[in-house]
Amino acid sequence: ENMPGGGAMRPGDVIRGGSGRTVEVINTDAEGRLLLGDGIWYAGALGATHVVDIATLTGACMVGLGRATAGVFGRPDEWRDRVIGAADRSGEPCWPMPLVDDEREQLKSDIADTTNSGGRYGGAMTAALFVGEFAGGRPWAHIDVAGPAWAGEAKPYLPKGPTGFGVRTLVELALAMRG
Repeated sequence: ENMPGGGAMRPGDVIRGGSGRTVEVINTDAEGRLLLGDGIWYAGALGATHVVDIATLTGACMVGLGRATAGVFGRPDEWRDRVIGAADRSGEPCWPMPLVDDEREQLKSDIADTTNSGGRYGGAMTAALFVGEFAGGRPWAHIDVAGPAWAGEAKPYLPKGPTGFGVRTLVELALAMRG
């Protein structure tokens, strides 16, 4: 348990997000995706037609892709690929990651619409599947920057510390969509 106070979430709690979906909390370390899901839903409620979120969502993505490459999940594939194209043009290394619907089984709950975390396998994918549920069918992409968000050592082009990874991708994507 992560109990910073008496009102903190505990394993087994069921919460209702802004979208009305209920989530069984089975992993208190997976709390960020609850906020991310609400943020994506709220963007849609405000009229967003396309959504891109960037987060240090999972260490699992870093295990698969290392510390310099972000994983990009999304639907439809054309939107995900457009986001990756913007990342390529901006010099931020990203790699397309799959969303396999059969893995949603790991997010099933007996007491809520979904759980907030899947099992051990496919952790980055199940996290993305969870977050993507809040996109409401609109084009959505998730950039998992767990690896490249922090530079463990200085490089000639980057100081040690936080990198701001994803900002250049978002700027490039906005410029490409503008014209």
